[in-house]
Amino acid sequence: MDLKKYIRNIPDFPQKGVMFRDITTLLKEPEPFKYVIDTIVDKYKDARIGKLVSVEARGYIFGGVIAYKLNCGFIPVRKPGKLPAETVALEYTLEYGKNTIEMHKDAIEPGERVLVFDDVLATGGTVQATCKLIERLGGQVVGCVFISDLTYLKGSEKLKDYEVFSLVQY
Repeated sequence: MDLKKYIRNIPDFPQKGVMFRDITTLLKEPEPFKYVIDTIVDKYKDARIGKLVSVEARGYIFGGVIAYKLNCGFIPVRKPGKLPAETVALEYTLEYGKNTIEMHKDAIEPGERVLVFDDVLATGGTVQATCKLIERLGGQVVGCVFISDLTYLKGSEKLKDYEVFSLVQY
């Protein structure tokens, strides 16, 4: 399936010079939405995933469904101050600035096999930070999965220590 025809391009968002790949247009169509979920689940169904970790906010839309279909737990990664219990945090760089992410300290069990999902791989900073948090808690990152990979930003280079899988490349 050609997913690119369901992903809207928005120039200069969130700031000038950034081409935003908007998946909300994909979400409103049942066939590509189902295709994304089914393709990822099919790839990882035998990987013994204990938790699926996803980054806010668009990652949650798919992440919860994928976790359900893989029969594993779902762990949200959030911006600072959004999670109610004790957290671990890490600052990272993205293509247009810096940010910090947090995860609950008790989210991952030592040795647990973890799949990371986000909608878009840009510079890789967010998911690299997520993987470091998972490893800090003793988890084993099985793979990093994306709907689209903005290959010109070379995010997969930051994730070279992990399996990277994406459905669409730009």
